[in-house]
Amino acid sequence: MKKTIEDINQIRAAMQSQIILRDNVDPEKEIHIIVGMGTCGISAGARTVFNALVDEVEAKELRGVRVTRTGCMGDCEDEPIIEVHVPGKEPVVYKKVDAAKAVEILAQLVKA
Repeated sequence: MKKTIEDINQIRAAMQSQIILRDNVDPEKEIHIIVGMGTCGISAGARTVFNALVDEVEAKELRGVRVTRTGCMGDCEDEPIIEVHVPGKEPVVYKKVDAAKAVEILAQLVKA
């Protein structure tokens, strides 16, 4: 099916909020959440965790929070794993995280 200019503009508009969420942050001030998405992480549910975090950031229009993916984080038996970087603090690694726990962690981060 061919896409019209209108179709492309609608896709662009729909994706704009995700681009803003990804790019509208200051690395010195942002909270950065990294989700391990190697094969073991994905099979353990990391994609659901990643999507839950992105959806929550978007739904709450949180600024200064970036959610990204990475490959294997090395602890296959503890997947899904997320690593949280808060400016001025040491990174914290959370293991065996599900979508609900990820959203709870995010809520605690933005409350602090």
